[in-house]
Parts: sequence; C-alpha cells; structure tokens
Amino acid sequence: MWSKNIETFIGCESGYREARIVLFGAPFDGTTSYRPGTRFASKAVRSESYGLETYSPYQDRDLCEYKIFDGGDLELPFGNTCRVLEQIEEFTEKILADEKLPLMIGGEHLVTLGAVRAAVKRFPDLHVLHLDAHTDLRDEYLEEKLSHATVMRRIWELTGDSKIHQFGIRSGERYEFAFAEEHTVLHKFNLNGIEEAVKRLEGKPVYLSLDLDVLDPSVFPGTGTPEAGGVTFRELLAGLLKMKGLHIAGCDVNELSPVYDQSGVSTAVACKIVRELLLILGGI
Repeated sequence: MWSKNIETFIGCESGYREARIVLFGAPFDGTTSYRPGTRFASKAVRSESYGLETYSPYQDRDLCEYKIFDGGDLELPFGNTCRVLEQIEEFTEKILADEKLPLMIGGEHLVTLGAVRAAVKRFPDLHVLHLDAHTDLRDEYLEEKLSHATVMRRIWELTGDSKIHQFGIRSGERYEFAFAEEHTVLHKFNLNGIEEAVKRLEGKPVYLSLDLDVLDPSVFPGTGTPEAGGVTFRELLAGLLKMKGLHIAGCDVNELSPVYDQSGVSTAVACKIVRELLLILGGI
C-alpha cells in the first residue's frame, strides 16, 4: 500500500515516509445518475500528466521542489458504497495521522464524504470550500441517502451550519437553494467572494473539494453532468491561487469522466489543475 506507484503523476516520485503530500485515486462512480465514467479519471490523469512540465509559470514553483508521494488508486468494491466510503476514510485517516496532506482524485463527488469524515475527526472545526456547478444538498436522491447528489448534505451533518462555503453553483432543486440560505454559505454562478471567504477562514482548518464541472463545458466537456454557464480555466486558477494562505487539511479533485472528451482536452485541464493544487499545498 505504501510503496511507490508504478505510474505516478509527473513529479510525484517521493517515498511515503519522506513525503509531505500524498496523492491517491478513488476510482468510484457507483451512484452516478447520468453519465458514468469517473472511475477512469485517476488513471487518465496520471498517464496524461506527462504532457505537462513540472514547473508552473503561474506560481514560479516546480513539483520537483516538493516531496510528493503517489500512492496509486484504492481498490474499491463496486456495488458496496458504504464500504467504499469506509476505505477512503481509513486511507485518509492514516495520511492525516502521519501529519501529511491528502489530495484525492475521484471518482464521483460522493468520494469526498469518506475523506471529510476522516478530516473532521482530526479537525472538529473543519470548514469545507466547495467549488461545483451543483448544490449537492438533496437529502436523498432516488431514495438513496448516499449519492453524488447528496454529498454536501451528508457533509453538512458532520460540520454543522455555515461551515460549507459553496462557489460556482448554478444547478439544483429549489429546496436545495432554500436549504443553502439557512445552512451553508452559497455563492451562485461564479467564484466572486472567494477572497473574502479566505480572509474569514484564515487560521481555520479547511477541506477543499473541487468538482471540475464548476468549469464551463466549453472548457471541460468531459464530465458526467455538464452544466452551461461555468467559469473559465483562468477564473478557476485565480480562485485557487487566492487560497494559498489557508490551512488546508486536505482536498480532492473529482468528476472528470475522460471517455466523454475523446480530444483529451478535459483530462489535460484536470492535470494542470492537479499540478497547481499540488504546488499550492507544497507552499503551505
């Protein structure tokens, strides 16, 4: 489990013991309600990362300057959602106990719940930064409590009111938006307000969950539930760079479904975002 992965994300070749950041994949899409395929994301991201440089001109930083371990993909039992979340929780808990930073590549958005369960145990005052096209605040979806459409509702049950900060949201049931008005801090349509949120969260433990469908489908068509009206790559990157001063306890990037973009552009975009996130974590 703790040996170097055979195929790593570019620049992530340190051993576990020496690493400060641990990258791993959670290839699960068992509750996807529209177009499945996110289980293939982490493998695609690793493979296509070699089209990038380890150096980022946006941050003037290089992945080679940091100790990053790529632990590969978890072997998750499809058809057993509860056990999938338990395995993700256990793996994340181990990483946090070893005082390292986890970055998980999904998988559908439900995988975030497993990681946040581990993070909130270690950081009871945990706040969640949620970038997404969708509210994900349904109490149940098709009579299921555990779903990519309910993940933030389940996380709210762990964190309590006003600790989930949502950005880019442009889709959901009316009652989800009403729920958000009372229980979360929701910013519709774009990333405006991130700078103010970062100031409010200074010194607090933060888990960052990035659903890539926050991006406009013209930039990122390779996802299971594309939603028009999203942000550009540059807008997303600018928002992420504003988070440099935060105490990030963990993060994930999810909802790439590479099979829906045969050009490979969506995977390339995801790779670049993962690189920038790793560099942000490295500088914390």
